[in-house]
Amino acid sequence: MRYGFLIDHTRCIGCHACTVACKEENKVPLGVYRTWVKYVEKGTFPDARRFFTVLRCNHCDDAPCITICPTRSLFRRKDGVVDFDNAACIGCKSCMQACPYDALYIEPETQTAAKCNFCAHRLEVGLEPACVVVCPEQAIVAGDLDEPKSRIAQLVAAGGVEVRKPEQGTKPKVFYRGAESASLRPEQLERGEGYLFAEGAAPAPKPAAAPGLVADLKALARTVYDVPHLEQPWGWKVASYLWTKSVAAGALLLAALGVLAGRAVGGPISGTAAAILALVFLAATTGLLVGDLKRPDRFHLILTRPNWSSWLVRGAWILMAFGLLAGLWLLGALLASPFLLQVLSVPSAVAAAATAGYSAFLFHQAEGRDFWQRRWLLLAQLLAAAVAAGSAALLLVGIVTGTGHGAWGWLVEGLALGLATHGVLAGVELLGRHPNADVSRAARVVTDGELRGRFWIGVVGAGTVAPLALLHVGHLGSAPAALACLLALGGLWLWESLWIRAGQSVPLS
Repeated sequence: MRYGFLIDHTRCIGCHACTVACKEENKVPLGVYRTWVKYVEKGTFPDARRFFTVLRCNHCDDAPCITICPTRSLFRRKDGVVDFDNAACIGCKSCMQACPYDALYIEPETQTAAKCNFCAHRLEVGLEPACVVVCPEQAIVAGDLDEPKSRIAQLVAAGGVEVRKPEQGTKPKVFYRGAESASLRPEQLERGEGYLFAEGAAPAPKPAAAPGLVADLKALARTVYDVPHLEQPWGWKVASYLWTKSVAAGALLLAALGVLAGRAVGGPISGTAAAILALVFLAATTGLLVGDLKRPDRFHLILTRPNWSSWLVRGAWILMAFGLLAGLWLLGALLASPFLLQVLSVPSAVAAAATAGYSAFLFHQAEGRDFWQRRWLLLAQLLAAAVAAGSAALLLVGIVTGTGHGAWGWLVEGLALGLATHGVLAGVELLGRHPNADVSRAARVVTDGELRGRFWIGVVGAGTVAPLALLHVGHLGSAPAALACLLALGGLWLWESLWIRAGQSVPLS
Protein backbone atom coordinates (compact mmCIF):
# COMPACT_ATOMS: atom_id res chain seq x y z
CA MET A 1 0.00 0.00 0.00
CA ARG A 2 1.33 3.43 -1.00
CA TYR A 3 -0.95 6.40 -0.56
CA GLY A 4 -0.40 9.35 -2.87
CA PHE A 5 -2.06 12.45 -4.31
CA LEU A 6 -2.85 13.55 -7.84
CA ILE A 7 -3.55 17.24 -8.45
CA ASP A 8 -5.57 17.83 -11.63
CA HIS A 9 -4.71 21.34 -12.78
CA THR A 10 -7.16 21.14 -15.66
CA ARG A 11 -9.81 21.40 -12.92
CA CYS A 12 -8.20 23.52 -10.17
CA ILE A 13 -9.72 27.02 -9.87
CA GLY A 14 -7.39 28.31 -7.12
CA CYS A 15 -10.18 28.71 -4.57
CA HIS A 16 -8.02 27.81 -1.52
CA ALA A 17 -10.70 25.49 -0.15
CA CYS A 18 -8.01 22.82 0.34
CA THR A 19 -5.85 25.24 2.32
CA VAL A 20 -8.73 26.31 4.58
CA ALA A 21 -9.92 22.74 5.13
CA CYS A 22 -6.39 21.62 5.98
CA LYS A 23 -5.90 24.41 8.50
CA GLU A 24 -9.25 23.71 10.16
CA GLU A 25 -8.90 19.92 10.23
CA ASN A 26 -5.35 19.96 11.59
CA LYS A 27 -5.54 23.15 13.66
CA VAL A 28 -2.70 24.73 11.67
CA PRO A 29 -1.81 28.14 13.17
CA LEU A 30 -1.90 31.40 11.25
CA GLY A 31 1.15 32.15 9.15
CA VAL A 32 2.11 28.53 8.34
CA TYR A 33 0.63 26.03 5.89
CA ARG A 34 0.56 22.30 5.25
CA THR A 35 -1.00 22.76 1.83
CA TRP A 36 -1.17 25.99 -0.10
CA VAL A 37 -1.98 27.41 -3.54
CA LYS A 38 0.57 29.39 -5.52
CA TYR A 39 -0.50 31.70 -8.36
CA VAL A 40 1.75 32.05 -11.39
CA GLU A 41 1.15 34.38 -14.33
CA LYS A 42 2.70 33.83 -17.72
CA GLY A 43 2.58 35.77 -20.96
CA THR A 44 1.97 39.41 -21.82
CA PHE A 45 -1.30 41.26 -22.24
CA PRO A 46 -3.59 40.37 -23.93
CA ASP A 47 -2.20 36.83 -24.08
CA ALA A 48 -1.57 36.40 -20.37
CA ARG A 49 -2.82 33.54 -18.25
CA ARG A 50 -2.84 32.65 -14.56
CA PHE A 51 -1.98 29.16 -13.36
CA PHE A 52 -2.74 27.64 -9.94
CA THR A 53 -0.40 25.20 -8.26
CA VAL A 54 -1.30 23.22 -5.14
CA LEU A 55 1.82 22.47 -3.10
CA ARG A 56 2.36 20.19 -0.12
CA CYS A 57 4.46 17.32 1.24
CA ASN A 58 5.21 14.77 -1.48
CA HIS A 59 5.35 11.75 0.89
CA CYS A 60 8.45 10.56 -0.94
CA ASP A 61 9.31 6.87 -1.10
CA ASP A 62 12.92 7.90 -0.51
CA ALA A 63 12.31 10.81 1.86
CA PRO A 64 15.48 12.72 2.80
CA CYS A 65 13.71 14.32 5.75
CA ILE A 66 13.42 10.89 7.40
CA THR A 67 17.10 10.16 6.82
CA ILE A 68 18.38 13.38 8.35
CA CYS A 69 15.97 13.65 11.30
CA PRO A 70 18.15 12.88 14.36
CA THR A 71 15.38 11.70 16.69
CA ARG A 72 13.10 9.69 14.36
CA SER A 73 10.48 12.39 14.71
CA LEU A 74 9.74 11.88 11.00
CA PHE A 75 8.87 8.35 9.90
CA ARG A 76 7.12 6.41 7.15
CA ARG A 77 3.94 4.54 8.00
CA LYS A 78 3.11 1.13 6.53
CA ASP A 79 0.72 2.81 4.10
CA GLY A 80 3.53 4.98 2.68
CA VAL A 81 2.49 8.20 4.41
CA VAL A 82 5.38 10.22 5.84
CA ASP A 83 4.14 11.23 9.28
CA PHE A 84 5.71 13.06 12.21
CA ASP A 85 5.78 12.88 15.99
CA ASN A 86 6.13 16.39 17.35
CA ALA A 87 6.77 15.01 20.85
CA ALA A 88 10.14 13.76 19.61
CA CYS A 89 11.14 16.82 17.55
CA ILE A 90 14.02 18.96 18.81
CA GLY A 91 13.49 21.74 16.25
CA CYS A 92 16.87 21.38 14.52
CA LYS A 93 15.34 22.42 11.16
CA SER A 94 17.45 19.88 9.30
CA CYS A 95 14.32 18.36 7.75
CA MET A 96 13.53 21.75 6.23
CA GLN A 97 16.93 21.74 4.55
CA ALA A 98 16.60 18.14 3.39
CA CYS A 99 13.19 18.56 1.77
CA PRO A 100 13.50 19.76 -1.85
CA TYR A 101 9.84 20.79 -1.86
CA ASP A 102 9.68 23.35 0.97
CA ALA A 103 6.98 21.23 2.64
CA LEU A 104 8.02 21.55 6.29
CA TYR A 105 7.66 24.45 8.67
CA ILE A 106 8.16 25.19 12.36
CA GLU A 107 4.90 25.14 14.32
CA PRO A 108 4.74 28.52 16.12
CA GLU A 109 3.02 27.14 19.22
CA THR A 110 5.05 23.98 19.81
CA GLN A 111 8.28 25.11 18.08
CA THR A 112 8.49 21.72 16.38
CA ALA A 113 8.48 20.70 12.72
CA ALA A 114 5.18 19.92 11.00
CA LYS A 115 3.79 19.26 7.53
CA CYS A 116 1.00 17.53 5.63
CA ASN A 117 0.55 14.00 7.00
CA PHE A 118 -2.21 12.94 4.60
CA CYS A 119 -4.73 13.50 7.43
CA ALA A 120 -3.50 10.21 8.87
CA HIS A 121 -6.09 10.35 11.65
CA ARG A 122 -8.82 10.33 9.00
CA LEU A 123 -7.24 7.48 7.02
CA GLU A 124 -7.29 5.31 10.12
CA VAL A 125 -11.10 5.52 10.30
CA GLY A 126 -11.67 5.07 6.57
CA LEU A 127 -12.06 8.75 5.60
CA GLU A 128 -10.31 10.71 2.87
CA PRO A 129 -8.06 13.70 3.62
CA ALA A 130 -9.96 16.91 4.31
CA CYS A 131 -8.62 18.64 1.21
CA VAL A 132 -10.00 15.89 -1.03
CA VAL A 133 -13.46 16.06 0.50
CA VAL A 134 -13.78 19.83 0.25
CA CYS A 135 -12.43 20.43 -3.28
CA PRO A 136 -15.41 21.69 -5.33
CA GLU A 137 -13.91 20.58 -8.66
CA GLN A 138 -12.62 17.18 -7.49
CA ALA A 139 -9.17 18.35 -8.57
CA ILE A 140 -7.46 16.47 -5.72
CA VAL A 141 -7.42 12.70 -5.97
CA ALA A 142 -6.03 10.57 -3.13
CA GLY A 143 -5.65 6.83 -2.94
CA ASP A 144 -3.47 3.74 -3.06
CA LEU A 145 -0.99 3.85 -5.91
CA ASP A 146 -0.40 0.11 -5.55
CA GLU A 147 -4.07 -0.73 -6.11
CA PRO A 148 -4.54 -0.95 -9.91
CA LYS A 149 -8.30 -0.38 -9.66
CA SER A 150 -8.01 2.83 -7.63
CA ARG A 151 -8.80 6.07 -9.42
CA ILE A 152 -5.39 7.57 -8.73
CA ALA A 153 -3.55 4.49 -10.01
CA GLN A 154 -5.57 4.55 -13.23
CA LEU A 155 -4.97 8.27 -13.77
CA VAL A 156 -1.24 7.91 -13.20
CA ALA A 157 -1.09 4.85 -15.47
CA ALA A 158 -2.87 6.79 -18.21
CA GLY A 159 0.14 9.11 -18.45
CA GLY A 160 0.30 12.86 -18.88
CA VAL A 161 1.36 13.39 -15.28
CA GLU A 162 4.56 14.75 -13.75
CA VAL A 163 6.16 15.23 -10.37
CA ARG A 164 8.17 18.07 -8.92
CA LYS A 165 11.97 17.87 -9.17
CA PRO A 166 12.25 14.23 -10.30
CA GLU A 167 16.00 14.74 -10.65
CA GLN A 168 16.29 14.78 -6.85
CA GLY A 169 15.61 11.03 -6.80
CA THR A 170 13.21 11.21 -3.84
CA LYS A 171 10.41 9.35 -5.67
CA PRO A 172 7.63 11.80 -4.77
CA LYS A 173 4.04 10.56 -4.58
CA VAL A 174 2.25 13.81 -5.47
CA PHE A 175 1.48 13.78 -9.19
CA TYR A 176 0.41 16.77 -11.28
CA ARG A 177 -1.82 16.58 -14.32
CA GLY A 178 -2.06 19.48 -16.75
CA ALA A 179 0.21 21.73 -14.69
CA GLU A 180 2.18 24.58 -16.25
CA SER A 181 5.82 23.46 -16.07
CA ALA A 182 7.06 26.84 -14.85
CA SER A 183 4.69 26.69 -11.87
CA LEU A 184 6.37 23.49 -10.63
CA ARG A 185 9.96 24.65 -11.07
CA PRO A 186 10.97 27.70 -9.01
CA GLU A 187 14.09 28.25 -11.12
CA GLN A 188 11.83 29.17 -14.04
CA LEU A 189 9.97 31.85 -12.08
CA GLU A 190 10.57 35.46 -11.28
CA ARG A 191 9.56 36.11 -7.69
CA GLY A 192 7.51 39.26 -7.41
CA GLU A 193 8.24 42.04 -4.95
CA GLY A 194 4.67 41.77 -3.64
CA TYR A 195 1.85 39.25 -3.67
CA LEU A 196 -1.59 40.58 -4.53
CA PHE A 197 -3.76 41.18 -1.45
CA ALA A 198 -1.91 39.02 1.10
CA GLU A 199 1.57 40.12 2.11
CA GLY A 200 2.68 37.25 4.33
CA ALA A 201 6.22 38.45 4.89
CA ALA A 202 8.78 41.01 3.85
CA PRO A 203 9.25 41.05 0.07
CA ALA A 204 11.53 38.22 -0.98
CA PRO A 205 14.71 39.15 -2.83
CA LYS A 206 14.89 38.21 -6.47
CA PRO A 207 17.27 35.32 -7.08
CA ALA A 208 20.11 35.59 -9.52
CA ALA A 209 19.21 34.54 -13.04
CA ALA A 210 19.93 30.90 -13.76
CA PRO A 211 22.33 30.20 -16.61
CA GLY A 212 20.90 28.39 -19.57
CA LEU A 213 17.38 29.73 -19.14
CA VAL A 214 15.82 31.65 -21.97
CA ALA A 215 15.73 35.29 -20.93
CA ASP A 216 12.11 35.93 -21.91
CA LEU A 217 10.98 32.91 -19.87
CA LYS A 218 11.83 34.72 -16.65
CA ALA A 219 10.13 37.82 -17.93
CA LEU A 220 6.96 35.92 -18.78
CA ALA A 221 6.61 33.58 -15.78
CA ARG A 222 6.08 35.35 -12.46
CA THR A 223 4.84 34.33 -9.03
CA VAL A 224 2.05 36.71 -8.04
CA TYR A 225 0.70 34.93 -4.95
CA ASP A 226 2.45 32.68 -2.49
CA VAL A 227 2.59 32.04 1.24
CA PRO A 228 5.50 33.06 3.49
CA HIS A 229 8.33 30.60 4.00
CA LEU A 230 11.33 30.60 6.30
CA GLU A 231 13.94 31.50 3.69
CA GLN A 232 17.03 30.93 5.87
CA PRO A 233 16.33 28.20 8.48
CA TRP A 234 20.03 28.09 9.40
CA GLY A 235 21.75 31.36 10.24
CA TRP A 236 24.77 32.75 12.07
CA LYS A 237 24.73 30.08 14.79
CA VAL A 238 25.26 27.28 12.29
CA ALA A 239 27.96 29.28 10.49
CA SER A 240 29.67 29.99 13.82
CA TYR A 241 29.42 26.32 14.79
CA LEU A 242 31.40 25.38 11.69
CA TRP A 243 34.03 27.96 12.65
CA THR A 244 34.37 27.08 16.34
CA LYS A 245 34.49 23.41 15.40
CA SER A 246 37.33 24.08 12.96
CA VAL A 247 39.33 25.88 15.67
CA ALA A 248 38.76 23.08 18.19
CA ALA A 249 39.54 20.29 15.73
CA GLY A 250 42.44 22.12 14.13
CA ALA A 251 44.20 22.85 17.41
CA LEU A 252 44.25 19.21 18.49
CA LEU A 253 44.94 17.99 14.94
CA LEU A 254 48.05 20.20 14.61
CA ALA A 255 49.28 19.14 18.04
CA ALA A 256 48.79 15.43 17.28
CA LEU A 257 50.44 15.70 13.86
CA GLY A 258 53.30 17.63 15.41
CA VAL A 259 53.90 14.85 17.92
CA LEU A 260 53.69 12.20 15.20
CA ALA A 261 56.17 14.09 13.03
CA GLY A 262 58.54 14.67 15.92
CA ARG A 263 58.26 18.43 15.56
CA ALA A 264 56.49 18.91 18.89
CA VAL A 265 56.54 16.77 21.99
CA GLY A 266 54.13 18.60 24.22
CA GLY A 267 54.89 21.78 26.10
CA PRO A 268 52.91 24.99 26.39
CA ILE A 269 51.69 25.11 22.76
CA SER A 270 51.25 21.57 21.43
CA GLY A 271 50.35 20.33 24.91
CA THR A 272 48.28 22.48 27.24
CA ALA A 273 47.35 25.26 24.81
CA ALA A 274 46.13 22.82 22.14
CA ALA A 275 44.03 20.86 24.63
CA ILE A 276 42.53 23.95 26.26
CA LEU A 277 41.70 25.51 22.89
CA ALA A 278 40.09 22.24 21.77
CA LEU A 279 37.96 21.98 24.91
CA VAL A 280 36.95 25.64 25.03
CA PHE A 281 35.94 25.81 21.39
CA LEU A 282 34.24 22.41 21.63
CA ALA A 283 32.13 23.84 24.46
CA ALA A 284 31.30 26.83 22.26
CA THR A 285 30.39 24.46 19.40
CA THR A 286 28.03 22.53 21.66
CA GLY A 287 26.47 25.74 22.93
CA LEU A 288 25.83 27.00 19.40
CA LEU A 289 24.31 23.68 18.32
CA VAL A 290 21.97 23.50 21.29
CA GLY A 291 21.17 27.21 21.10
CA ASP A 292 20.07 26.89 17.47
CA LEU A 293 17.44 24.28 18.32
CA LYS A 294 13.84 25.41 18.59
CA ARG A 295 13.46 22.94 21.46
CA PRO A 296 16.84 22.96 23.25
CA ASP A 297 15.18 21.30 26.25
CA ARG A 298 14.96 18.12 24.17
CA PHE A 299 18.59 17.98 23.08
CA HIS A 300 19.10 14.76 25.02
CA LEU A 301 16.82 12.93 22.56
CA ILE A 302 19.73 12.84 20.08
CA LEU A 303 21.37 10.40 22.50
CA THR A 304 18.32 8.60 23.90
CA ARG A 305 16.25 8.35 20.69
CA PRO A 306 18.88 8.35 17.94
CA ASN A 307 18.35 7.88 14.23
CA TRP A 308 21.71 6.37 13.27
CA SER A 309 21.30 7.28 9.60
CA SER A 310 21.46 10.97 10.55
CA TRP A 311 24.84 12.67 10.59
CA LEU A 312 23.52 14.92 13.34
CA VAL A 313 23.55 11.87 15.60
CA ARG A 314 26.84 10.55 14.29
CA GLY A 315 28.34 14.01 14.66
CA ALA A 316 27.20 14.25 18.28
CA TRP A 317 29.05 11.04 19.14
CA ILE A 318 32.12 12.17 17.21
CA LEU A 319 32.15 15.40 19.23
CA MET A 320 31.90 13.45 22.49
CA ALA A 321 34.79 11.19 21.50
CA PHE A 322 36.81 14.25 20.50
CA GLY A 323 36.10 15.89 23.85
CA LEU A 324 37.25 12.77 25.72
CA LEU A 325 40.53 12.62 23.79
CA ALA A 326 41.11 16.36 24.23
CA GLY A 327 40.68 15.89 27.97
CA LEU A 328 43.17 13.02 27.99
CA TRP A 329 45.57 15.14 25.92
CA LEU A 330 45.37 17.89 28.54
CA LEU A 331 46.07 15.32 31.24
CA GLY A 332 49.14 14.09 29.35
CA ALA A 333 50.39 17.67 28.96
CA LEU A 334 49.86 18.49 32.64
CA LEU A 335 51.68 15.30 33.62
CA ALA A 336 54.48 16.23 31.17
CA SER A 337 54.24 12.73 29.71
CA PRO A 338 55.58 12.53 26.13
CA PHE A 339 54.74 8.81 26.13
CA LEU A 340 51.05 9.43 26.83
CA LEU A 341 50.91 12.07 24.10
CA GLN A 342 52.57 9.64 21.69
CA VAL A 343 49.93 7.02 22.52
CA LEU A 344 47.12 9.55 22.09
CA SER A 345 48.47 11.16 18.91
CA VAL A 346 46.94 8.78 16.33
CA PRO A 347 43.42 8.52 17.85
CA SER A 348 43.45 12.26 18.55
CA ALA A 349 44.39 13.07 14.96
CA VAL A 350 41.66 10.77 13.65
CA ALA A 351 39.05 12.21 16.03
CA ALA A 352 40.07 15.77 15.16
CA ALA A 353 39.81 15.09 11.42
CA ALA A 354 36.42 13.43 11.92
CA THR A 355 35.26 16.39 14.02
CA ALA A 356 36.31 18.85 11.36
CA GLY A 357 34.95 16.84 8.44
CA TYR A 358 31.72 15.12 9.46
CA SER A 359 29.71 18.23 8.58
CA ALA A 360 30.40 17.52 4.90
CA PHE A 361 28.22 14.42 5.18
CA LEU A 362 25.62 16.25 7.27
CA PHE A 363 25.20 18.98 4.66
CA HIS A 364 25.12 16.32 1.94
CA GLN A 365 22.01 14.95 3.67
CA ALA A 366 20.40 18.40 3.30
CA GLU A 367 19.30 17.32 -0.17
CA GLY A 368 17.08 20.32 -0.76
CA ARG A 369 20.16 22.54 -1.04
CA ASP A 370 22.07 21.64 -4.20
CA PHE A 371 24.92 24.02 -3.34
CA TRP A 372 25.80 21.83 -0.35
CA GLN A 373 25.87 18.50 -2.18
CA ARG A 374 29.55 18.25 -3.22
CA ARG A 375 30.55 16.47 -0.04
CA TRP A 376 34.10 15.48 -1.03
CA LEU A 377 34.96 19.03 -2.02
CA LEU A 378 33.39 20.25 1.20
CA LEU A 379 35.27 17.64 3.22
CA ALA A 380 38.57 18.87 1.79
CA GLN A 381 37.56 22.48 2.53
CA LEU A 382 36.66 21.68 6.14
CA LEU A 383 39.95 19.90 6.73
CA ALA A 384 41.91 22.77 5.18
CA ALA A 385 39.95 25.27 7.28
CA ALA A 386 40.71 23.26 10.42
CA VAL A 387 44.43 23.24 9.66
CA ALA A 388 44.39 27.00 9.05
CA ALA A 389 42.19 27.83 12.07
CA GLY A 390 44.09 25.54 14.44
CA SER A 391 47.45 26.89 13.32
CA ALA A 392 46.29 30.48 13.64
CA ALA A 393 44.82 29.96 17.10
CA LEU A 394 47.89 28.13 18.46
CA LEU A 395 50.32 30.59 16.90
CA LEU A 396 48.35 33.51 18.30
CA VAL A 397 48.50 31.97 21.78
CA GLY A 398 52.26 31.51 21.41
CA ILE A 399 52.80 35.11 20.24
CA VAL A 400 50.64 36.60 23.00
CA THR A 401 52.15 34.49 25.79
CA GLY A 402 55.67 34.43 24.37
CA THR A 403 55.91 30.66 24.86
CA GLY A 404 56.56 27.58 22.73
CA HIS A 405 58.93 29.24 20.26
CA GLY A 406 60.01 25.86 18.94
CA ALA A 407 56.49 25.18 17.63
CA TRP A 408 56.03 28.47 15.82
CA GLY A 409 57.78 27.41 12.63
CA TRP A 410 55.53 24.47 11.81
CA LEU A 411 52.45 26.46 12.88
CA VAL A 412 53.32 29.18 10.35
CA GLU A 413 53.71 26.47 7.73
CA GLY A 414 50.36 24.96 8.71
CA LEU A 415 48.61 28.35 8.56
CA ALA A 416 50.03 29.16 5.14
CA LEU A 417 49.26 25.71 3.73
CA GLY A 418 45.75 25.64 5.20
CA LEU A 419 44.85 29.12 3.96
CA ALA A 420 46.23 28.55 0.47
CA THR A 421 44.49 25.19 0.12
CA HIS A 422 41.20 26.54 1.45
CA GLY A 423 41.37 29.48 -0.95
CA VAL A 424 41.98 27.22 -3.94
CA LEU A 425 39.12 24.89 -2.96
CA ALA A 426 36.74 27.82 -2.44
CA GLY A 427 37.68 29.09 -5.88
CA VAL A 428 36.96 25.68 -7.41
CA GLU A 429 33.57 25.59 -5.68
CA LEU A 430 32.52 29.05 -6.79
CA LEU A 431 34.23 29.53 -10.14
CA GLY A 432 34.57 25.98 -11.46
CA ARG A 433 32.03 23.88 -13.34
CA HIS A 434 28.71 23.49 -11.53
CA PRO A 435 26.51 20.39 -11.67
CA ASN A 436 23.28 22.31 -12.27
CA ALA A 437 21.72 25.76 -12.58
CA ASP A 438 20.78 26.06 -8.89
CA VAL A 439 24.40 25.57 -7.81
CA SER A 440 25.47 28.22 -10.34
CA ARG A 441 22.87 30.65 -9.00
CA ALA A 442 24.00 30.13 -5.42
CA ALA A 443 27.67 30.56 -6.38
CA ARG A 444 26.94 33.80 -8.21
CA VAL A 445 25.20 35.21 -5.15
CA VAL A 446 28.66 35.09 -3.55
CA THR A 447 30.84 36.13 -6.49
CA ASP A 448 28.56 38.59 -8.30
CA GLY A 449 25.48 39.12 -6.12
CA GLU A 450 24.62 40.72 -2.81
CA LEU A 451 27.46 38.96 -0.97
CA ARG A 452 30.22 39.83 -3.44
CA GLY A 453 31.72 42.71 -1.40
CA ARG A 454 32.10 40.59 1.72
CA PHE A 455 33.55 37.75 -0.31
CA TRP A 456 36.11 39.57 -2.45
CA ILE A 457 37.15 42.11 0.16
CA GLY A 458 36.59 40.16 3.37
CA VAL A 459 37.31 36.54 2.49
CA VAL A 460 39.73 36.83 -0.43
CA GLY A 461 41.50 40.10 0.33
CA ALA A 462 41.56 40.49 4.09
CA GLY A 463 41.07 36.83 5.03
CA THR A 464 43.41 35.04 2.60
CA VAL A 465 45.77 37.24 0.58
CA ALA A 466 46.63 39.65 3.40
CA PRO A 467 47.51 36.93 5.98
CA LEU A 468 49.67 35.08 3.47
CA ALA A 469 51.49 38.31 2.62
CA LEU A 470 51.98 39.18 6.29
CA LEU A 471 53.38 35.74 7.04
CA HIS A 472 55.84 36.20 4.20
CA VAL A 473 57.11 39.62 5.25
CA GLY A 474 56.79 39.42 9.03
CA HIS A 475 59.24 37.71 11.38
CA LEU A 476 58.01 35.15 13.90
CA GLY A 477 56.52 36.73 16.99
CA SER A 478 56.03 40.07 15.30
CA ALA A 479 52.88 42.12 15.06
CA PRO A 480 52.44 41.20 11.37
CA ALA A 481 52.28 37.49 12.28
CA ALA A 482 49.71 38.14 15.00
CA LEU A 483 47.65 40.27 12.62
CA ALA A 484 47.87 37.49 10.02
CA CYS A 485 46.37 35.05 12.54
CA LEU A 486 43.49 37.39 13.40
CA LEU A 487 42.72 38.14 9.76
CA ALA A 488 42.82 34.45 8.86
CA LEU A 489 40.41 33.52 11.66
CA GLY A 490 38.08 36.36 10.69
CA GLY A 491 38.17 35.39 7.03
CA LEU A 492 37.37 31.78 7.81
CA TRP A 493 34.35 32.77 9.90
CA LEU A 494 33.13 35.14 7.17
CA TRP A 495 33.47 32.38 4.57
CA GLU A 496 31.32 30.01 6.63
CA SER A 497 28.69 32.73 7.01
CA LEU A 498 28.57 33.46 3.27
CA TRP A 499 28.58 29.76 2.40
CA ILE A 500 25.60 29.06 4.65
CA ARG A 501 23.66 32.02 3.23
CA ALA A 502 24.47 31.17 -0.38
CA GLY A 503 23.24 27.60 0.04
CA GLN A 504 19.85 28.88 1.16
CA SER A 505 19.56 31.67 -1.42
CA VAL A 506 17.83 29.52 -4.07
CA PRO A 507 14.07 29.15 -3.37
CA LEU A 508 12.68 25.63 -3.05
CA SER A 509 9.09 26.36 -4.08
